[in-house]
Amino acid sequence: MPEDKLTEYERKRSFDRTPEPQGGETAEDGGRFVVQEHNASSLHWDLRLERDGVAVSWALPKGLPPHPKENRLAVHTEDHPLEYLTFEGEIPKGEYGGGTMKVWDRGTYEALEWHDKKVTVVLHGERVEGTYGLFPTKGKNWMIHRMDPAEPGREPMPARIEPMAATLGKLPREDGTWAYELKWDGVRAIGYCDAGHLRLESRNGRDITSQYPELRALGRKLGSLQVVLDGEIVAFDENGKPGFQRLQRRMHLASDAAVRRRMADTPVTYVLFDLLFLEGRVLYELAYTDRRKLLAELELDGPSWQTPAFHQGDGRGLLALTKNQGLEGVVAKRLDSRYLPGRRSRSWLKVKNTTSQDFVIGGWMPGEGHRTNSIGSLLAGFYEQDGDELVLRYAGRVGTGFTAETLRDLSRTLTKLRAEDSPFTGRQPPKDAIFAEPKLVAEVEFREWTAARTLRAPSYKGLRDDRDPAEVRHEGESAA
Repeated sequence: MPEDKLTEYERKRSFDRTPEPQGGETAEDGGRFVVQEHNASSLHWDLRLERDGVAVSWALPKGLPPHPKENRLAVHTEDHPLEYLTFEGEIPKGEYGGGTMKVWDRGTYEALEWHDKKVTVVLHGERVEGTYGLFPTKGKNWMIHRMDPAEPGREPMPARIEPMAATLGKLPREDGTWAYELKWDGVRAIGYCDAGHLRLESRNGRDITSQYPELRALGRKLGSLQVVLDGEIVAFDENGKPGFQRLQRRMHLASDAAVRRRMADTPVTYVLFDLLFLEGRVLYELAYTDRRKLLAELELDGPSWQTPAFHQGDGRGLLALTKNQGLEGVVAKRLDSRYLPGRRSRSWLKVKNTTSQDFVIGGWMPGEGHRTNSIGSLLAGFYEQDGDELVLRYAGRVGTGFTAETLRDLSRTLTKLRAEDSPFTGRQPPKDAIFAEPKLVAEVEFREWTAARTLRAPSYKGLRDDRDPAEVRHEGESAA
């Protein structure tokens, strides 16, 4: 009897405190299904199939698989009353399954097979149309698999996308055919959103999700959508000004506890400026303006993320505005530019108010005066091709821009990398230099290059753990 099948359902609920149905609806012809989006302690989806007077139920942590190339977890839960096939509402916090329940899809189904070892159904919904197989593994765990081909033209979400890079340059002459964005002075991050979960990768492919827990709520905002985003993680000060040095407080933390402590005084924002994949479609070949239109339609403006508008034309005016406000500069992007993963292109230009670039740290000079027993300056360099060999060239010393905390951290890190021999080829640092394995990359702001390719008036901004040292070049020459 259905009443017996609902014993477990009833045992877990207090109906004087929850709006969930108690049951009592009599069975119709059968064959209805619902998928509910359940925003509880963890976002998941519930699949319910009408069968023998009850709604047989599975919790799907990542939703229905859209493509036959992947299996997804399906946790077999207690049978629910038939009224649950239309239930939407707020289950109070503290109650079993507390959170928001809303219908994601509904329709009818055909059962091709139904027994203890396998359930195969064809779903005919408003959003879902396809054949799915459910099969048990261990305990209450089952797996769900799409058995027929995906929708025509639907592709799996890419596992990894290398971000497209801009070339250092000047404002373009054909102003009206370009879009202009602020240069955000943060850390580039590709965001992979799938079934309510967000994964963030730096430009060198390192998973940085755990460093920025406040951004995970973006996954919940996107819900069941499969999306790949491109943007910059930024730390704004009390005046709304972004700063890479401020972001340093969040970039190199070793524990979850340290991350939680820093979240309070140094929150971050994910600034979104491109959309690379949406619901089974790779968007690389679309023009920049078309990708930005689709991004805007997602309406991604929240407590820790935003989608600033771009400016078409008037690059000179925007650059002047950023200079007056002490910002780094602008990025110019051709309106018709395609997205070129992993490539540096002149379809995107970074135009800076100040000169800065990344450098490889090849060692340090001992400190003097109040910096005795500490670092006096860093030895900076960049790689270039010398015939068939990639060599590190010396670019000068960086002796300003440090805090006491920064110097302590750098001393600790560089001591572990200390080396006997110089990593530089050709011109060398002063004779008292202490060398290190060239594994660290730092961003440095400076006035200009000298004729000898030495930095003039350099100032340290912070370490970049999202850069491969071997990719660091003399940017002025690469732009030319």
